[in-house]
Amino acid sequence: METTSAHLTSETRAERERLAGLLGDLTPEQWDMPSLCDGWRVREVVAHMTMPFRTKPIGVMAGLVRAGFSFNRYADRDARSAARTMSEAELVDLLRRNIDHPWRPPGGGQAGALSHDVIHGLDFTEPLGLPSAPAERLALVLASTGPRQLKHFGVDLGGRKLAATDSDAVVGEGSTVVAMTSKDVLLVVTGRRPIGR
Repeated sequence: METTSAHLTSETRAERERLAGLLGDLTPEQWDMPSLCDGWRVREVVAHMTMPFRTKPIGVMAGLVRAGFSFNRYADRDARSAARTMSEAELVDLLRRNIDHPWRPPGGGQAGALSHDVIHGLDFTEPLGLPSAPAERLALVLASTGPRQLKHFGVDLGGRKLAATDSDAVVGEGSTVVAMTSKDVLLVVTGRRPIGR
């Protein structure tokens, strides 16, 4: 599978465009639906997805200081504040205007930018019953999933290897192979869904 920076950039743009299209059609009730992120509605997830486009490094540092250097606490405060002060149309417009934005998470590179959009996209498309990213795009995200990422999400595969049925993605080193779709593999390895479901 091609994993050059240019290809990852192209897939990131395509995912942002896809998500902006879906979000543009949501009803006010759907914006207020609970997401897969505990305590966040769809609107907080989308607000978080736009954080790289709204904030400058000095503002992030100031927010981290106020949050006691807890990124999770800072991100939660930022998402809630943006969701409270920005309308649905403003959030969608911000995402649309930044489809080509070059943001990459610190230490994550272009693969991290794609992962950010794909994973948080699932956080709202799943509960709303909307389509996920294509299997090939999900597989690109899964290609960068290793022990460090599993630990970050608090996931223990218990000696199992997850093999996608719709792409060549495989996560885990275990001898017991569990077959599932690429989407379900990603939901499991990011702690969104128990492996048994």
